[in-house]
Amino acid sequence: MSEQPDKSTSANSLFLNSAIGFLSVLLLALVIALFTRIIYPRIFNERTELTTELIGNIIQLEVLNGCGEPGIANNFTGVLRKNGFDVVETGNFERFDVEKTMVIARSSYVDNAYRVAAALGVSEEYVIREESPDFYLDVTVVLGRDYNELNTN
Repeated sequence: MSEQPDKSTSANSLFLNSAIGFLSVLLLALVIALFTRIIYPRIFNERTELTTELIGNIIQLEVLNGCGEPGIANNFTGVLRKNGFDVVETGNFERFDVEKTMVIARSSYVDNAYRVAAALGVSEEYVIREESPDFYLDVTVVLGRDYNELNTN
C-alpha cells in the first residue's frame, strides 16, 4: 500500500520554499548594496567659498520673526526680494523677545551678512557670525521689536 502525501504538508513545503527563496533574494540585494556603498562612498555636499560659474552672486537667506508681530517676516521678505536677495524661507524664531534685529552670517563669507544688514539699515554691531557646514543658507535675519526703524524700500 502506498501512502499519498498529505495536502497540508505539501502546502507547508511550498510556503517554506517560497519564504526561503524570497529571503535569499533579499539577502543578495542587501549584500550588493553593501558592496556598492563600500566601492562608491557617499559624496557630501559642501558649499564653496569662492564664486564659481555654478554658484551665482545671489545671497540666499531666511527671515525669522523674533518679535511676535504677526506677518512681519512675510512683510520683510518682500522688501528683501525687491533689493535682490533670495529669501528661501520664513518663519518664527525660537523666542519672541528679540529687541534689536540681528543678521546672522551662516557661512565664513561674512560680507554677505553685511550687505543684508546695510539693505535693512541694521547696525554692523548686530551682525553675528555663526557658521555651520550643515547650513546651506548664507544669512539669517531675525526681526526684533525695532522693525519699525528698518528700511522698507
